[in-house]
Amino acid sequence: MHPDWSALGQVTAVSIGVTVAVVVVFALGVLGLAQLEGARDQQGRTVARGLAQAALCFLACAAVVAYGIFLIVPQFH
Repeated sequence: MHPDWSALGQVTAVSIGVTVAVVVVFALGVLGLAQLEGARDQQGRTVARGLAQAALCFLACAAVVAYGIFLIVPQFH
């Protein structure tokens, strides 16, 4: 048995890249919520922009998780 080291390296690189990307997107979502809390007293675009940023970021994280579950569970194929 000879492992395919290049395939293992590719899987490792993609896994690390996707993990870092999801963490960054989640952090941006938390930043959007922080902007929402910080601008609660003010009216205007800052509140709407923070809420939209948080919603889009958390939706993207949920989509990545759902896609991962889809890939893992064979009944969904």
